[in-house]
Amino acid sequence: MLFLLEGNPFFDAYVESDFLGKLIFLGLIALSIITWSVLIHKIWITKRVKKESLSFRKIFQEHKDKPLEVNYIQKSHPECPNAFQLVYGVLQSKTCEILDKNQAVSQSLKRTPENSVAYLSASDVSLLDSCASSTITSLVTYLNKNLYILSTVVTLAPFLGLLGTVYGILVTFSGMKSDPSAASNQAVLGGLSLALTTTVIGLVDAIPALIGYNYLKNVIHDFDTEMGRFANDVLTSFELHYRRVE
Repeated sequence: MLFLLEGNPFFDAYVESDFLGKLIFLGLIALSIITWSVLIHKIWITKRVKKESLSFRKIFQEHKDKPLEVNYIQKSHPECPNAFQLVYGVLQSKTCEILDKNQAVSQSLKRTPENSVAYLSASDVSLLDSCASSTITSLVTYLNKNLYILSTVVTLAPFLGLLGTVYGILVTFSGMKSDPSAASNQAVLGGLSLALTTTVIGLVDAIPALIGYNYLKNVIHDFDTEMGRFANDVLTSFELHYRRVE
């Protein structure tokens, strides 16, 4: 391991830097670890949520003739909810609640005989649409959780790298000023090495964070649209089966 690090310019720059320089190095390394941890974790969650949700949509399409009787049980990871199933579950339970209430009210007013079929009104459908929108918003908020870390790294990493650059140049000029005849001494070379390597590491931290952040935001935005489309499909099925024809 030491043999591999011996000729590494980044390792050499770290060894030759002073205490503050080492802190800057460690800060940049910590940002890199955080970036890749968040990035890999969020990509895994979004991909799995999307995969399980699409599988539920196929099940729903096969049971459109009985939209309130779709039963689909799938064990999923606690961090990866089946988004389409959650949206359907909310709409299903709320629709059943509304239908039962409408039937009870109609029977109490003696408008319909017992054992009659209840219907959804236009205001009921609007209420269901609001419930679906609220559920989708909560799911999007969950998927966006911790993405601010990536956007923070995009801004912070280059500035931290710039701090190392400025500090490295400061160390270089300070060494040259104290001993002008020793422009190639260890302090001067260490300062220049610190200035260059921290700039590179800062950019290496920021670039993946920027790409990952934009990728995840785009994927979540597209999935938000898909959830809205699925909710509309469910509501349309409910309307076709339970909306009273005026």
